Amino acid sequence: MQADVAIVGAGPSGIFTALRLIRERPQLHIVMVEKGLPIEKRSCPKARAGRCVQCSPCRITTGFSGAGAFSDGKLSLSHEVGGDLPELIGCDLAQKTINEVDGIYLAFGADEHVEGVDAPESVRKIRLRAIQAGLKLVDCPIRHLGTEKAQEIYGRIERDLIDRGVEIVFNTDCRDLIIEDGACRGVVAEGPEGALRIDAERVIVATGRRGADWLEHLCSEHGIDHVPGAVDMGVRVEVRNEVMERVNDVLYESKLIGYPNPFRNKVRTFCQNPGGFVSQENYDGGLAVVNGHSYKERKSENTNLAVLVTHNFREPFNQPIAYAQNVGRLCNMLGDGHILVQRFGDIIDGKRTWQKELSRSNIKPTLVDAVAGDITSALPYRTMTSIVNFMLAVDQAIPGFASAETLLYAPELKFYSNRVRMDERFATNVRGLHCLGDSSGWTRGLMMASVMGYLMGGYLAEEL
Repeated sequence: MQADVAIVGAGPSGIFTALRLIRERPQLHIVMVEKGLPIEKRSCPKARAGRCVQCSPCRITTGFSGAGAFSDGKLSLSHEVGGDLPELIGCDLAQKTINEVDGIYLAFGADEHVEGVDAPESVRKIRLRAIQAGLKLVDCPIRHLGTEKAQEIYGRIERDLIDRGVEIVFNTDCRDLIIEDGACRGVVAEGPEGALRIDAERVIVATGRRGADWLEHLCSEHGIDHVPGAVDMGVRVEVRNEVMERVNDVLYESKLIGYPNPFRNKVRTFCQNPGGFVSQENYDGGLAVVNGHSYKERKSENTNLAVLVTHNFREPFNQPIAYAQNVGRLCNMLGDGHILVQRFGDIIDGKRTWQKELSRSNIKPTLVDAVAGDITSALPYRTMTSIVNFMLAVDQAIPGFASAETLLYAPELKFYSNRVRMDERFATNVRGLHCLGDSSGWTRGLMMASVMGYLMGGYLAEEL
């Protein structure tokens, strides 16, 4: 197959590359290779079966729009949130492009309401309590799509791309890049009909967090300049809505950052879901990780959010993703393949949690097949100590956050630690190859990944 541009991965960064490029250069032949299914065929069987059935690939993380289709669907409207892309392109361009991309989401049906901008005095009081607890509050305007609405919006985008002539090859796994004489000439993939070679003038790798490990191996194999970055490991915390009520009402999503003793690692909250649901995602090799969703209409009695500890490794170690995966597998082993859940009070008391104890609590787990146990037997001491001390600090700012009944689910892992070296137009040291989104190590989340793709589409429109 011959194409002008081949895009590996149909997540936000790949989508917005194609979206802009096909509008500005409609004569180009763009081929997108996606491991999963079209969005209209993506549904998690767990709702019917009552348990995870280990779809391969996971329908929550893989398919058109990637994990974005089943995420809580929050668009962060500030360049201060969403990774380190502003370091590469500049804060002004990042913010300008956020505004443009936000307009595209609105055009495809996103809710016009923006969370976190209506009560500055209440935000000031929350910030004061955070400062008193030794934490930094990052308040960011949020456009909440909602899990079910995100699927509708990305469904419209999928149809728009297809109607404009973008060829999307689903259920097809990219196996390798074709690199000859220092230039990327295309990709080799495997689909339902066998091997597929796509020759292209430009290749975009946009495989998201799920593809970060795959991209790291390709970088090593083909000499694509990259450096090991940080890796985030932690837990998904679940509390009653009453505990987070003030923050939920004012900010919807609060991002708190701290550097607790004794290790002073960066610890942060991430992906807060008021009235949300804790969920399970499956990665290659059967690795089960925890995440959280928040719907527009369907609500629970709980709020969940991630508490993540950033680990920076130095020479000679260069496998942070593999390290995090092994920690995750230890958690899965203790939970017999399921997500582990433990009460915060039991962690403080040095005991495991039993299933009967969960049934007596005020907090009812929204991930009903999580297994009660002891996450401290799997998470490293440094990670666990940082989480506990950070949660105790958050409890000073948000009373009840670190109550005895607060639930901690593990493992919560973010695979974007490989950072590809690129210039400000996202060109790698291999001619014709560009790496975008969370797998590149430069973005974290829907908006910044979309921004990176939108800019890439503009650069390609100029150059091709």
